[in-house]
Amino acid sequence: MQEFTIKRMGHLGDGITETGLFAPRTLPGELVQANQQGQTLMDRRILTPSSDRVSPPCPHFKTCGGCQVQHASDAFVARWKTEIIGQALAAHGLKTQMNPILTSPPNSRRRASFAVRRTKKGALIGFHAQASDQIVEIPNCALLHPDLLKARPVLEALAHLGGSRKSTLKIQATQAAAGLDLLATGGKPLDDALRVSLAAAALKYRLARLSWNDEIVATLSPPEQRIGPAKITPPPGSFLQATQHGETSLIETVGNILKSASPVLDLFSGCGTFSLPLAQMAEIHAVEGEADMLAALDKAWRKTQGLKKISHEKRDLFRRPLLPDELNKFEAAVIDPPRAGAEAQVTMLAKSTIKTLAYVSCNPVSFARDAKILTDAGYSLEAVTPVDQFRWSYHVELVGAFHKAAA
Repeated sequence: MQEFTIKRMGHLGDGITETGLFAPRTLPGELVQANQQGQTLMDRRILTPSSDRVSPPCPHFKTCGGCQVQHASDAFVARWKTEIIGQALAAHGLKTQMNPILTSPPNSRRRASFAVRRTKKGALIGFHAQASDQIVEIPNCALLHPDLLKARPVLEALAHLGGSRKSTLKIQATQAAAGLDLLATGGKPLDDALRVSLAAAALKYRLARLSWNDEIVATLSPPEQRIGPAKITPPPGSFLQATQHGETSLIETVGNILKSASPVLDLFSGCGTFSLPLAQMAEIHAVEGEADMLAALDKAWRKTQGLKKISHEKRDLFRRPLLPDELNKFEAAVIDPPRAGAEAQVTMLAKSTIKTLAYVSCNPVSFARDAKILTDAGYSLEAVTPVDQFRWSYHVELVGAFHKAAA
């Protein structure tokens, strides 16, 4: 075995030596003893621990692939994630005010995708090990809301009803006010007998809704989610912010950027994470590529009193972004694209007269690329607020505030 000094932390949470070797679960400044296998240090033993090293709160940390940095203090993780954003911006020659990071508390994740496989004696329920198809049994988790941890009995029942010992059943579980909202994929094809069995299981375990592949099998009570003043029933498996804290943090940050602007354009609106709260103050036009999400948004708007008008439009913003003459009808916009960012739409925004823009991103690299397009066109990036609702992982989200002075 050799000794190595960890110089920095990589974007995926691995410690990295001066020569570029990767050492998972290490921290900058630590002296470690390990065997080198390719570019990775294996059989690691910490000789000199960092002052930022802490005892991982979850007993599954070393085997489960869900968390990468439970061995680091909260203060270190906050600095590291903020630096990741700063480095991405610096690569494009950009720098701005970095606001304090907003971090979700432990046991607050309200949705999770479980890997489930039927066994001779029951079922294996958990998450995949890092970079592996192996399922790690997770009887408890420091991330998940307690309601999700209580789902184990019903997950085991579903594995026996429609799962296989040869394949993995993926079950997305979402916490809702009326009970659990479950979507299972990868199981047996639905037939009449399986439908009856699954509906009986939904009743026995008091699920709000159970969906199997592309079909809703049972809805005992609408699995509503509260977004601002509204209650919305998202389509099965549709996007939902990982924690209530994270969603609230994003909504409040976006609201503070847009202030009293009206009308407001909501690009990649989803089910209305921003449209519904913002409609308390402004007229909104929501644009989204998925019709079922827009239908859920429209229904929630019509049921909620006191909101200004929310119009909507189904449109693929990657292939057919809104053009400047369409954008110029709005005073402000919020954009929340997938990880790839929104280069085509941002290019059109850069040519528009929209004064204020709140850019929500889950990828600092694509955000920085798009921010460069905007700043080159006369927008100023006034501040970035990091949001960490994927606690102890390498994922980081942010909200960027852009403003263009009147010509």
